[in-house]
Amino acid sequence: MTKADLINAVAEKSELTKKDAEKAVAAFTSAVTDALVKGEKVQIVGFGTFEVRDKKAKMTINPRTKEKKEVPAKKAPAFKPGKALKEAVDVK
Repeated sequence: MTKADLINAVAEKSELTKKDAEKAVAAFTSAVTDALVKGEKVQIVGFGTFEVRDKKAKMTINPRTKEKKEVPAKKAPAFKPGKALKEAVDVK
């Protein structure tokens, strides 16, 4: 699903215009991004949790040149799905 598909789905399910749905999707992504930048978790009960995780520094090897290189530690966004989302996806 692309961003345009998501906007269309939000517009259809919420009976908003596409323009209003686009604003809603943009506001949601902006709010989640702002919270993660501040180091906060965004928890949506039944859906999941967005959070920032620390990645450790590590050594990698270029397979072509066999040169070793250190990748520095960094922070990365992560999503942990909630129970309801897991159950909805695991329909058999």
